[in-house]
Amino acid sequence: MSHRFDDAARAGVLGHMNGDHAEDNLLITRAHAPSDVEPADIVGAVMTDLDGDTGTWVATLVGGREVEVFVAWPGAPISERPHLRREIVALYDESCRRLGIEPRPHD
Repeated sequence: MSHRFDDAARAGVLGHMNGDHAEDNLLITRAHAPSDVEPADIVGAVMTDLDGDTGTWVATLVGGREVEVFVAWPGAPISERPHLRREIVALYDESCRRLGIEPRPHD
């Protein structure tokens, strides 16, 4: 069973990703689009949930249809809040690699 982070941890990550990293959400969902979705058709995305195994996004497609995108953390399942940032940064970097985009530096 996957680790379930407490509500405060989840709210903090979701608020930060959706408030400060909307473009990263778009990039992540395009890089990990379901096989029946053309990445370029994804025009918007929000992170909606996370657990110890995956992050979950809802991607909006051209025409308004929405699809869920589930992405496993690149390093391995996690159970500690400090590891969330590490895995999201790794996911961003992997998404850039998949899309052939130069990632920005991380602070």
